[in-house]
Amino acid sequence: MATVKPFVCIRPDVSAVSKVAALPYDVYSRREACEAVKGNPLSFLNIDRAETQFGDEVDTYDERVYQKARELLDARIEDGTFVTDKEACYYLYRLTMNGRSQTGIVACSSVDDYVNGVIKKHENTREDKELDRIRHVEVTNAHTGPIFLAYRRSQTLADIMEKAVADKPLYDFVSEDGIGHKVWRIRDRGQVKAIEEAFEQISAVYIADGHHRAASAVKVGIHRREAQANAGVPVTGEEPYNRFLSVLFPEDQLMIMPYNRVVKDLNGLSMEKFFTAVHESFDVAKVGTDAYAPAEKGTFGMFVGGQWYLLKIKEHLRSTDPVKGLDVSLLQDYLLGPVLGIGDPRVDKRIDFIGGIRGLKELERRVKEDMAVAFSMYPTSIQELFAVADAGMLMPPKSTWFEPKLRSGIFIHRL
Repeated sequence: MATVKPFVCIRPDVSAVSKVAALPYDVYSRREACEAVKGNPLSFLNIDRAETQFGDEVDTYDERVYQKARELLDARIEDGTFVTDKEACYYLYRLTMNGRSQTGIVACSSVDDYVNGVIKKHENTREDKELDRIRHVEVTNAHTGPIFLAYRRSQTLADIMEKAVADKPLYDFVSEDGIGHKVWRIRDRGQVKAIEEAFEQISAVYIADGHHRAASAVKVGIHRREAQANAGVPVTGEEPYNRFLSVLFPEDQLMIMPYNRVVKDLNGLSMEKFFTAVHESFDVAKVGTDAYAPAEKGTFGMFVGGQWYLLKIKEHLRSTDPVKGLDVSLLQDYLLGPVLGIGDPRVDKRIDFIGGIRGLKELERRVKEDMAVAFSMYPTSIQELFAVADAGMLMPPKSTWFEPKLRSGIFIHRL
């Protein structure tokens, strides 16, 4: 059963929250991060990516970078930019994009749940990315970016959330990208107890986004637990490092956007031979010059030679396997690999991935500028994600694109 606890939150003062809230650290390159913080010293990106405070001669992973992050966080707490709530609470965080809202519960999830598989994963992590966030958590002594978790809908939690959002929000602002953000604090002891007990009835929660942050937080927690035990100090399990910052959303409120593909060349094939090879596994129909987004699972848009085509996987090639049956797998296994020669999409430099938020025009632009062919995807569903994680399997790279993105800096959990 899931252990999901309230926590003592460090958060921005109401007057500063819109300046503090920042997109996750990993959506920026170093250059982009430096540009993003210009003119906004309160942006949490200054802390999340503290290399922005140094010239290019200082490496992104230099120890001075992590010390600067700690210095800036402590300074913002000291000067009142951040305040600390007096009691452990839950929070509700609602994001609204293009008139559609999703509301999650901000809480601390259990390191042990991650280790024991109650918190389920669907991606592998890279050690180099983990090491960066491990050091950031260790030095700042804080979780600063929440892990995006999903759970199967609970009527009990839905009723509690519906009641809570009838109150005046603690925060209510619109970020520069037009996303609306509202936060409510839940401190009524009865409601707090009801939320905790409701999660105890949920057998599994799933990482939707933030696998590296989750793995890093867990490793820091385990390391601190071992250090405390080795020092002869009993470990109670209630130490803050035993939990990590998360926002948990019910499955029916989440939207997964497609993760589209572009490939640099046709693998030495003429257009005629390329289409002949595609026809072996797909039914192909010309759509025209208007951008095409597939309307159902097992179908794909393809832009090549200035034209859009509808591809439909042949029926006998569909699979009930949780991973092999994914659209991203079907495209890889029957077209990108055998036809275009993309053996390992994680490392092949001939393929690039375009998040659905960028739109189909971005696919057309890339084909006109530096690519030969583009594929628009039907989005992976949250149920498919659950099925892969439940089976203990891993999704292919770039299978899901969640929008809107959770902001960092609104909630901080000190270890």
